[in-house]
Amino acid sequence: MLLEDAEVLEDAYADYGVYDAAATRARLTARRTDDTSGTRPAGPAAPPARFPSAHEQAAHDLGLAVSLVLNAPEAAAALTRLVEHDRIDPQGAVVFAALLHLTGHRDAAQFWWQFAAGGGNRTAAFCLFLAHRQRAEFRDAAHWRDQSRRLPGSGRTVSPAVLCALLPETVGHDLLSQCHEGRRPTLPASLEAVINRLRVDGADEDFGEVPRPDPALPRELSAGPAAGPAGRRAGDS
Repeated sequence: MLLEDAEVLEDAYADYGVYDAAATRARLTARRTDDTSGTRPAGPAAPPARFPSAHEQAAHDLGLAVSLVLNAPEAAAALTRLVEHDRIDPQGAVVFAALLHLTGHRDAAQFWWQFAAGGGNRTAAFCLFLAHRQRAEFRDAAHWRDQSRRLPGSGRTVSPAVLCALLPETVGHDLLSQCHEGRRPTLPASLEAVINRLRVDGADEDFGEVPRPDPALPRELSAGPAAGPAGRRAGDS
C-alpha cells in the first residue's frame, strides 16, 4: 500500500500516551533510506527533542507522514491515476491531500483524506487521526485511529516500470530534512504556487473551497521549482 512508513507512527500512539518520538523518527529515516537507496545509514542521526504538547507532536508527525507520502516511489503513479481516470483513486487522493496540507489548504486536505478513507485507504484514516489530534479534537481523532486499524491494505501493486518520483529528489529530501530538524515542512514557493493555482469548483458546504487536481499536476511537480502553472483558479481571468 502507499506509505507503509506512516504506520510505524500508529502504534506509538497507543493509549494516547507519551512515546519515544526520537526512536520513531530514527526508524522512519532508516526505512526511507532503505527504500530510496537500498542501503542502511551508517549510524542514527541525532533527532530533535520530543515536542512539549500532544497537539505539537501530532502536527509534527502529520508533517512527517505527508512528506513520506510524497516521497513514496508510487506517489506519482497514484496522483496520475487520480487525474487521468474517471474513477477516483483513493491512493491518489491521499497524495493530493498531502500536497494540499503542505500548502496550507488544511480543510481541503481533510476533504480528500476523508474521500480516500471512505474508499478504504488506511493511510488516509491515519492522517485524519493526526489532523484531528493536532486540533485537540480527541473524539474525532479516536474514531479515525480506530478506522486506520480496521481498514484493509489497498492490495494494489505498481509495476516498477511506472515508478518515478513525484517531486525532484532535492525537494523530497528537503521535506524530510525539515521534519528531522523539527520544522514544519514546506514546498518551494514555485511548487506551492502550482498548487495554489489549481481550479476550485465551487465551495463545499463543510470544507469551503476545495481545489481539484489537474492533469498537468504530476508533470509540473516533477519538473521542479521552475514549474509553470497547472491551471487557473475559478474566477481568474
